[in-house]
Amino acid sequence: MDVDYSGYRYFLFEKEGRTLTVTMNRPDQLNAMTGEMHEETSRLFYDLGMDYSIDVVILTGAGRAFSAGGDIAGMREMYEKPELFDFSIHEAKKVVFGILDCEKIIIAKVNGDAVGLGATIALFCDVIFAADHARFGDPHVKVGLAAGDGGAVIWPQAIGYARAKEYLLTGDLINAKDAAAMGLINHAVPADELDARVDAFAKKIGSGAMKSIKYSKMAINIGLKQLAHSMMDSCITYEALTNHSEDHGEAITAFEEKRKPKFTGR
Repeated sequence: MDVDYSGYRYFLFEKEGRTLTVTMNRPDQLNAMTGEMHEETSRLFYDLGMDYSIDVVILTGAGRAFSAGGDIAGMREMYEKPELFDFSIHEAKKVVFGILDCEKIIIAKVNGDAVGLGATIALFCDVIFAADHARFGDPHVKVGLAAGDGGAVIWPQAIGYARAKEYLLTGDLINAKDAAAMGLINHAVPADELDARVDAFAKKIGSGAMKSIKYSKMAINIGLKQLAHSMMDSCITYEALTNHSEDHGEAITAFEEKRKPKFTGR
């Protein structure tokens, strides 16, 4: 059956044959997640999974970034009203589980920086192409939060525990070429070639024996799904605990005041 996507405010949908391009559409804010956009993302991949008119999804961002992750205004609101984090907890699990459960082949077309939740979403996709100027990172710790929205699940699986710990504990960003070299993503390509490379790969996948391709994807994802289901509750609980921390509040204030935060470990 076809799915009605007209209710989505922060995503654009463009279909060509049995391939659907889904674009995060908050370009002026680098596609950072508002509460409403986060809620939309939590049901997006379930809707895509129910759309029997498509086989391949290309996920990208409008403007200069793929997604900058969390929205600072949203962080301020959840810091001051911690009860709002309850909704975020449920939605964060649905984002990760939704990607892993979706039988469509999901190609991340990373047109610019993928940071925080933006990186998590990209890295859980099946195949990741990035413009060579794009950067990847999970800087939860730089805003005083534990890396709880899925980064602790996927990064070690992609690049091993030693490298994953280095980047998750520092929040440092990685350029696309280095990310490809270490196996975090599949391909780093010149920005002016990104569309053509992704389109060619989507056509290659789409012209294959789709039932076998989809079932192979689902078989490969079994281990990741087991890992995600065993970890996500604890990961998000740790993030919720740090949402109450003084360091998180200081990071929000420092960002608003355009200065470096002064962390105290509290």
